[in-house]
Amino acid sequence: MGILPEIIHHARQITHRSASSHHRSGCSDVPKGHFVVYVGEEEDERKRFVVPLSYLKNPLFQELLSQAAEEFGFEHQVGGIMIPCAHDHFLSLTSGLN
Repeated sequence: MGILPEIIHHARQITHRSASSHHRSGCSDVPKGHFVVYVGEEEDERKRFVVPLSYLKNPLFQELLSQAAEEFGFEHQVGGIMIPCAHDHFLSLTSGLN
């Protein structure tokens, strides 16, 4: 499986797990059609972002996720995708996607 299909598959798994667990508890902070990413170069400075699945179609976002997959892989205890970049860079990239 190529890196992009693997990233998309993983994002969907996270979304499904998150929706299932929040549905049982009666709350959801991840809307349908979105997934969670954690952004930051160091563990203690990572911030949580909820982003739309539509970002997965964008080549710039795909490249960012490919870099993240190379550095972190896909299995994380926090239940989201880790993206090792500065918050400003992430916000700049995603602001152009909206």
